[in-house]
Amino acid sequence: MYRRDKKHPWEKSMEMIIRLHRKIAPELIAIFEERYNILRHIYHAQPVGRRSLSATLDTGERVVRAQVDFLKNAGLVDFSPLGMTITESGQAILAELAEYIRQLHGLTVLEQEIAQALSVGTVVIIPGDSETNNMVAKELGRAAASVLSQQLGRPLTIAVSGGSTMANVAEALTVSAPQTLVVPARGGLGEQVEYQANTVAAVMANNLGGKYRLLHIHDGLSEEALETVLTGDSPMRAVVDRIKRADILIYSIGQAGRMAERRGIRKELRRQILEQGAAGEALGHYCTLDGKIVHVTSSLGLKLNDLAEIGMVIAVAGGAAKAAAIVAVAHAGSQDVLVVDEAAARAIQMIIHPTSA
Repeated sequence: MYRRDKKHPWEKSMEMIIRLHRKIAPELIAIFEERYNILRHIYHAQPVGRRSLSATLDTGERVVRAQVDFLKNAGLVDFSPLGMTITESGQAILAELAEYIRQLHGLTVLEQEIAQALSVGTVVIIPGDSETNNMVAKELGRAAASVLSQQLGRPLTIAVSGGSTMANVAEALTVSAPQTLVVPARGGLGEQVEYQANTVAAVMANNLGGKYRLLHIHDGLSEEALETVLTGDSPMRAVVDRIKRADILIYSIGQAGRMAERRGIRKELRRQILEQGAAGEALGHYCTLDGKIVHVTSSLGLKLNDLAEIGMVIAVAGGAAKAAAIVAVAHAGSQDVLVVDEAAARAIQMIIHPTSA
């Protein structure tokens, strides 16, 4: 995790260790990565059998057996009739290995580069590609949940958007924060139920032991219709007021074309939005690569120009295909924290510094 003007004290010593490994024992690096991948697959899939693990990793059963036997003898993995599980020691080692892998892949340097280019306070990069590996998608959610958890402990209102990424964030939250109120960032009932902002808000609140308020209104209604709804529904107006006064916003970023289609925007308007250069979408705003907003869907809730008034804004997205969308939304609105996977980060690097990647 990179924070502008702040470096971890262990970074130089970790870099030195990696340099020594590459010079004296490069084979150790491959072993580190292999055992790290096995440990984190077990962690996310536990209890899991060797055959299933072998298929997921696309590795021979003999190789997997040798490695998990080593991990078991080291006290990092337990075997049972139900399958393999990771021990407490294994979880601790997994966290430590994660920092090693991040340094090994040069992710701390890349975090700094992206943070400075996009004017983001903190960038967090998770190794891997969430588009091709569901385990990485879960880790992306877990990393965002960890960032969010660090802010809890006092009465707060959290606004959350919908989508599969936010569903992973909600599922990953394990801390107790009964003083927390969770609200959907915007209206919208057109997606799969489990990915709707209302559902994500309810799951997040339940996992925190907090409370939630829901916003039952479709995106895309006219401004006049929305005003009529608010005028005749004081409870809904109260929910919108709480959303506007959120202390934390955590939201996902989508590709402009895909989101326009998913939101049911008519074909001709979709074409116009894309012809104007829209690359990314967030909170119903369609943005060009340089941050120009070319279309906004009418909805109750937060807008990108509200972000400056919110205490902490956390954006989360993964996959190389979303790189342009992430850059577009980052230029359109302010983020305190950006959580992405390595695939997205490498593709972002190609956009912001095409000759350095």
